[in-house]
Amino acid sequence: MSSTDAGRQASPDHPAQGAPAPEAVHPFDARGVARRFRHAAIFGALDVLTPGETMRFLNDHDPLPLLRQIADRYGEAFEVAYRHRSEQGVVIDMLRLE
Repeated sequence: MSSTDAGRQASPDHPAQGAPAPEAVHPFDARGVARRFRHAAIFGALDVLTPGETMRFLNDHDPLPLLRQIADRYGEAFEVAYRHRSEQGVVIDMLRLE
């Protein structure tokens, strides 16, 4: 995994792999998932991505503990790039590399 906090660096506006193709971007809005199920649902969604596919993650807060868990669980299999970050929430692209 790559993010501002760990692994390979990717800028919020310019992920290292470039902009994903629209058909390879799958939105995941965590705001509508009950908190007790969020991480399991997120890991399930990441598990089914194939290399080159991106999960565009929307959340009401910056999920730093989740990003650390993704790094621990998947290692370098994902590149993480913030697309938007504000007090209202975040949009993060999670690109499957391997």
